[in-house]
Amino acid sequence: MEKHIKQDSSLGYRPEEYQRFRRYGLWLLILFSLFYAALYCTRLNLANAGAKMMEELSLTSGQIGVLTACLFWGYAAGNLLGGRWTELLGAKLSIVISASLSILINIIFGFTGSFPLMAVLWTVNGFVQALSWPAGCAMIANWWPSEHRGFAIGFANAFAGFGQAMATASVAAAFLLFPGLDWRSAFWVPAVFPLVFLAGFVLFTRESPKAAGLPEYREEDSGLRKNEEEMEALIRTHGKLYPYRYLLTNLRFVITQLIQMLISIARYGLLTWIPLYFVERFGVNIMDGLVTSLALPIGMGIGSLVLPVLTDRIRNRLRVVPAASFVSAAAIAGFLFLDPRTGGGLFITEVLLFIAGFFVYAISAVLNAVTSDISGRVMAGTGTGIMGFCAYLGAGLQSMVYGPLIHLGGWNMVFISMIVLLVLCAGLSAVPAGTKKDRNTAGNRR
Repeated sequence: MEKHIKQDSSLGYRPEEYQRFRRYGLWLLILFSLFYAALYCTRLNLANAGAKMMEELSLTSGQIGVLTACLFWGYAAGNLLGGRWTELLGAKLSIVISASLSILINIIFGFTGSFPLMAVLWTVNGFVQALSWPAGCAMIANWWPSEHRGFAIGFANAFAGFGQAMATASVAAAFLLFPGLDWRSAFWVPAVFPLVFLAGFVLFTRESPKAAGLPEYREEDSGLRKNEEEMEALIRTHGKLYPYRYLLTNLRFVITQLIQMLISIARYGLLTWIPLYFVERFGVNIMDGLVTSLALPIGMGIGSLVLPVLTDRIRNRLRVVPAASFVSAAAIAGFLFLDPRTGGGLFITEVLLFIAGFFVYAISAVLNAVTSDISGRVMAGTGTGIMGFCAYLGAGLQSMVYGPLIHLGGWNMVFISMIVLLVLCAGLSAVPAGTKKDRNTAGNRR
């Protein structure tokens, strides 16, 4: 990690200030990443508990799909509004509110068996959780200049991927340690993890250099500095809601968000349904299905560590999307022919899950970096919020569609649809931005 913060210039700081800047930036990145990974335990726990809830509450896969969709729709709405809110309210306070309310909702959720009330609670959980990622990305932009932001965003995204594995492991542990609590343990036990990491985040991070008694850093690239100055002037002239207009009229930004929506259908389609896929199609027990599916989020975490870092050194980050999309599609295609019950089939299936997760989530992390580059420090919360809105529109759509599709067309139709979406992502990433405004943004900066 050290090599990603060493550079010839000092971003406008004196030597002693620069050392403090680097130290605070590292602490922020590490502690936010750990916290955000833990927060997944109170979000994806329902997907991992889905098979047990179907067994004990007589819910259908369609109803589990509706509940996960409620989370995603709430998350989408929360991102659209919360991205700008975090810039106005303060990123750190937004994270505290987000995590505290999510923990409380998970505890309440475990006390109810009413499907309509579950739907309401899980929608609200999605909305409040949506405040954390835009706020965290805004704080990362405050401490990590554009030249190294691919690494920083990729690092945080990697821990989000590991958080998906943590969510799966926390539910498995809850079932194993507290069998008497049945499905409810999947909402009470995992809630401990974000609470612990939130405390460390609050105590040891600062929202911005200014909050740490330092001046704000100066981007070394004169074009980036000019771009941020222009953004600030535009907001002063046109009002606090102008970032939405600025970003949504940027073609490169819009294309990036469309790809993010499509990739999220595939990403969350895998995360939501793979545990149930092993249980329903191959008859493995619930615990084995959870353990086998861990290869997917682990691959996601590692992929997010690798690919975004490489894009810090290329002219256009989106150029890596076609190859990553085709590799993901090829891995998913393997599910059409493999049976985990046959000799070597389980191992090959886990390898394919790892590969699919590696590249699908790496694409999402690259898109996060592109979004942050285009938005700059000035609009980072708004830009990331819009990105989250688009991503979770896709996530909610897959939850509503794939549940019924499993019964109507079978699992193969689910995987074929994901392959088609990944091919579309490859095509969209090749569409040129086309305008001077797009070419001058930080997202295409060198």
